[in-house]
This record gives sequence, C-alpha cells and structure tokens, in this order.
Amino acid sequence: MKAAILYNPGAADQFRLEERPIPTPQDGQVLIRVKAFGLNRSELMTRKGLSPNVRFPRVLGIECVGEVAHDPTGEYAPGQQVAALMGGMGRDFDGSYAEYTVVPTSIIYPFRSTLSWAQLGAIPEMFQTVYGSLQLSLRIQPGETVLIRGGTSSVGMLATQLAKNEGLTVLTTTRNGDKKALLVANGADYVLIDDGNLRGQVRSIFPQGVDKVLELVGASTLQDSLQCVRPGGTACMTGMLSETWSIDNFAPMEFIPATVHLTIYDSGQIRSSPDVFQQFINDVETGRVKLTISQVFRLDEIAQAHRLMEQNQASGKIVVLT
Repeated sequence: MKAAILYNPGAADQFRLEERPIPTPQDGQVLIRVKAFGLNRSELMTRKGLSPNVRFPRVLGIECVGEVAHDPTGEYAPGQQVAALMGGMGRDFDGSYAEYTVVPTSIIYPFRSTLSWAQLGAIPEMFQTVYGSLQLSLRIQPGETVLIRGGTSSVGMLATQLAKNEGLTVLTTTRNGDKKALLVANGADYVLIDDGNLRGQVRSIFPQGVDKVLELVGASTLQDSLQCVRPGGTACMTGMLSETWSIDNFAPMEFIPATVHLTIYDSGQIRSSPDVFQQFINDVETGRVKLTISQVFRLDEIAQAHRLMEQNQASGKIVVLT
C-alpha cells in the first residue's frame, strides 16, 4: 500500500510517499481501506513538531472514511462503510495518510450513504467537533446568541449552519473583509472583522454580551472572547487556529469574568453516538446542511494540501482522496 510517512517534523516537503505492507489487525482492531480523509489543524502542529509525545516516523491523520477490509471478529462485514477518528489515531499509532489503516474498534462509526467519498471525507472530525462544541459543551438553545470566532474555518462554517438550524442568532468573524459575503451566504446574521479586540464590536450590538461563544482561534484570543459573554453565559474553547496551546501567567480570577462559564470540547474525550452521526449524514444528503469543501487532493499531493492549510487560504475543509 502507499503511505505518506513523516520521518522527522518540519516543512510540508518532509512527507515521503512510500510502499508499505498492508497492516494486519489484531484483536479489537479493524483494517480499513481508506477512501478519503480531511486535514486538521492538529496534524499541521504535529507535522511541525508541536504535538507532545508523538514519535517519528509516523503516518499522520486523525480521521478517515472508507470500507472495512478485514474485521477479525466478524462484527463488520467487508465493504461496510465506516468512519474512524481520534483515539490516538495518527499520533499514538499510524493514521489515515495511507491506503489502509488499522484502528481500534472503539473509534469506528458505521454508516450508510450515497454521498461521494470526497464529501464523506470532510465530515467525521468536523462534525464531531461542531456537534460536541454546540450541543455537549455550550448546550445551545433556540433564541440564544452565539459568537463563532474563526468563522471561515471549516468548523466555523459548519457551526454557523447548525446554530442557525437550531434557531440561534449567529455572529461570526473573519480577519479578511473580502470574506464577509461568504459568511453571510453561509447564514451568519452578523460578520465582525477580527482585529484581536471584539469586545467593543459585540457589545455595540448586544450591550450585555452574547449568550455563548465558540472560540476556534485559541488561547491568544480567549480572554477577549470571554469579555464578549454576558453574565451567566458560556464560552467554549475548541480550536487552536493560532497554534497556541497554553496561556502564560494564567490567573483565573483576572482572566475569567465573574459568573461567566469557561469550558472546552475535545472529540478525543467525548463524542456523539453513531445514530447522531448517521443523522448528520442524512441531513447532508437532503440538503439541510451544506458541506463547505475548499479543495480536494490526492494522496500523492499531501504536501500541497498541507501547504494550503498552512497558508490559511482555504475557506472550508481540505479533503484528500487515496
């Protein structure tokens, strides 16, 4: 099989496309014929050597869609459509940047769909992140206001749609004024130009602040995002588009406004049920949800795909077909 191997962290051209034996699944594992996978910011950080405890050489990739090639237990039949994500994939063990991957049964989601593999490849981690952030962490309710910081990211674009579908008023952000029309077309009620200080802009529209904030930029803007939340509201830090993991000299009593709640979402810890995952796919098939896919690459173009992600030029999910 072909696999994109990273022997050492560094630039995108460090990937080496090589032939490897197809791995053999052990007890509790399933061999998947990878059809497609989406790129994720955490993979960019791992490629740069910014992910602690990842050992090289490594095949990256924290998610994929494909077909079951072999399940030793017989639980999944050959050809069954499945998704797999997180659980150490592409970090603790080799991931999806390959034609085949072996993953634990515990991280598999079986599904049925007539969507193309390119469309399906955009879904797993993007959906899990958005659903978990909005429903499990923020617990959004109809009639609420939500600020989505990092609105042109694939997660931000999908979060806008799902929040609107649930009856929320959505404020979203971009650093590039040329993308305002894109965000409005995606359903945003208000588009704010993010200069690093949103508090004044938000409170000029909602003087008390918004009910909820989905923070996708990361630690570098979190304090300002917290200042946008009304008393009793909640902010959820999910993304790290700024590639910043931590906050220097963190003083909670000064950092978090009184009565404002701060939480996080991590799809590696808590995830949706297979039924919820299937329902989302159904919503895409019926057109209730529109996937925003920026560009589709082949496995032998993985370096180009990573460079596009690193340049922050993509408006939507980057997908790779194997």
